[in-house]
Amino acid sequence: MQQFSNFVVNHWQLFLALAILVTLVVREPLMRGAHGYTGVGPVEATGLINHQDAIVLDVREDNEFKEGHILHALHIPVSRMSSRIHELEKYRTRPIIVACRSGSRSGRVCSLLRKQGFESVYNLDGGLLAWQNANLPVTQK
Repeated sequence: MQQFSNFVVNHWQLFLALAILVTLVVREPLMRGAHGYTGVGPVEATGLINHQDAIVLDVREDNEFKEGHILHALHIPVSRMSSRIHELEKYRTRPIIVACRSGSRSGRVCSLLRKQGFESVYNLDGGLLAWQNANLPVTQK
């Protein structure tokens, strides 16, 4: 124990860097749990879509959605979510990936869905911007 104390005192910068790294590594899973949903990147999202029959819920406004969206995405703008959430009941047993432009609005919707009892809720980290940066397709149809 004395050696550890000496190390910390003599190399406090290294110990501080270690503490910061451990905090960053541990914080992410804890934060996801605190919100009740999991964030997924574009590659993870395509895996959920292709292998677990996940649906994509696009919560951007109408004009944003028309500019381009993920193929077969359901569209319910965040501004109308509370009045239209009942439309998602038939998808309750499927994973739902919520997407917006950058991942902020979709995070709020993910929290709402979890509070409504939806269990497999995922936020598309980075939103449609990350999706397009990963060179994944969008459609205007």
